[in-house]
Amino acid sequence: MKPFTSRYLLLAAFSLLLGACQSTPPVAPKVPDARAAAIAQLEQNLASSELATAEDQLAALQAQSPDDPALEPYQRQLAEAYLQRSQIVLQKGDVNAAATALSRARSLMPKAPALTGGVNSAIAHARKAELDKAEAALKAAEAKPPAKVIDPTAESTTVALNLTDIQQLRHQLDAIATDVVNYQCDVSIQVPRTEDYPWLNTLLSKRVKRIDSGYDLKIHRQILKHIPAQVVLIPRKAH
Repeated sequence: MKPFTSRYLLLAAFSLLLGACQSTPPVAPKVPDARAAAIAQLEQNLASSELATAEDQLAALQAQSPDDPALEPYQRQLAEAYLQRSQIVLQKGDVNAAATALSRARSLMPKAPALTGGVNSAIAHARKAELDKAEAALKAAEAKPPAKVIDPTAESTTVALNLTDIQQLRHQLDAIATDVVNYQCDVSIQVPRTEDYPWLNTLLSKRVKRIDSGYDLKIHRQILKHIPAQVVLIPRKAH
């Protein structure tokens, strides 16, 4: 009788233990650490060159933990990315964008000015080159004689031709030829009749060659039946 009772008690205890295990609530999943998620997002934006967004994220993390040394590598990586961007856009000729990126790199690496020195020097040289170019263009413009018929600031100037007064036409073509050479103009001769074009082309071409025999004169013909004869002068600097 006793063995049977023991087996019964053992079976009952095992059943109670099994029921207790089955009623134990499942362990709640671990909630992702918000800081770890923010750092992962920062790394992703650095990798995809979203530098402005990465800088904002880094600033937020540093505000939460001002003395966290784990953030220093990200600050340096961001500064180096800005420095690299500055070099790239400078090579493309965008001096202003290069200076902006360099400024961001400097603000992130205030204790390492030598790292930005090379790019800073290149930007300074590029700015000087731009100023020199602008000054040379200004001097060249000032050196040119006053325009006779064109507006030098306009993209193009249209001059109506007086075909009924040959003497007046010659004076017009003299003035037009002078501006063509001095202001490097392309020419479009617009006439209502096809037969008007060849002799106007010849008269103008001879005058241009007389002023500058090596000038590369480009004349375009347009037959426009509903307008009077005219010449359109297009300074090449406006292209």
